[in-house]
Formats: sequence, C-alpha cells, structure tokens
Amino acid sequence: MTARNAKTKAVSIGFPAFGKRLRRLRRSVGLKQSALADLLEVDQATVSRWETGGQTPSAHVQQAVFAALGPVRVQDSALKRLVVNSSECLHLVEEASHTCLAYSANRARDWKTSRRALLGVSLWQFATDEIRHAEGELQQEGWWDLHTPAPKAFLTSEAVHDRIRISAGQIVWERLYLSDGTPVRLVSGRREGVA
Repeated sequence: MTARNAKTKAVSIGFPAFGKRLRRLRRSVGLKQSALADLLEVDQATVSRWETGGQTPSAHVQQAVFAALGPVRVQDSALKRLVVNSSECLHLVEEASHTCLAYSANRARDWKTSRRALLGVSLWQFATDEIRHAEGELQQEGWWDLHTPAPKAFLTSEAVHDRIRISAGQIVWERLYLSDGTPVRLVSGRREGVA
C-alpha cells in the first residue's frame, strides 16, 4: 500500500484473534462471560462463541465491545512517566483495542503529532500492512495463550495518514500489565537509518 493510498483509505478493520484478545481482557478486568453479556446486551452464548472463535463480529461490533469494557486509563503513574519521559521512541497501548495510553516525545516527533493528540485513540486504524500481518501472526505464535510471551520484532514500511505518520523501520512489541491486571503493549521502534 502506498502512503497516498493509506492516507485516503477509510479503515474499518477487525482485530486478528478477536476472541482470544477479548477473553484475555475480560479475565484481566475480572468479568464473567455472563456479566459481559449483560453489559453488551447479548446472551452469554454469544460471548462464548466470540471467545472460542465460533463467531466473529463485525469490526464495528468489535470496537463497541472493547469500548464497553471501559476506557482504560493509565493509572500506573510510574509506568506512564517512564514511557512519556523516555528518550527512546516508545508508546504504550491497551493490548486488546490498541488504545493509545502514553507516548514519548520522540514518538510524537516521529508521528509528527502533538504530545497528547492520540491519547485515548485506537491506533489500529493506522496500522500498516506489515503491522496487521504481524498482529495476525501472534495467534499462531501462541501470544494470546501465554501470560508473558516473548517480544515480537518485525519491520514495517512508512505510512502517512491524516493524523499520524508511521516511519519505516523495526518495531518491537512487549506485553506488560497495569496494576489492575489490564494487559498493555509497550511498542518501541527504530527508524530506518537511525542507530
């Protein structure tokens, strides 16, 4: 996909391994399937089918499900401070929905955005083809079945969107947990040609 196409493409993409990521998030926040079903106004069997992969809802419904699980806030001030004040190019996202929780000044410069413009925004809509492909590989690698999976590193191409620019280079994903049990992903990156 060219940068121009990425900028004009309307993104409505579902999440790979939706059921496994939903199950991990639901359990981490301490909800039973029946409680989540009540919250979403569906039956418990529907939530079960989603989590087992027997049924996958539309991208719109997936976003609504993650939104219903609550706006995740970084209350772990030490972790947020480490990310925000890092000299590295870092950002922290809620793992299920890719909602941006914090990012460093170098990441803001790399994205060509302000220091707060993308907080609370799902970054999934801006994912390059390589990021979507790497996300799809996580299920085969057992990422969703492990409490602490090994870091995942891959390369991505540049993409330009109306709110963000993604630089070409290496990306590394690492799972961490907030103090309330919410799984988050620390994303570090190195632009091509930068040591």
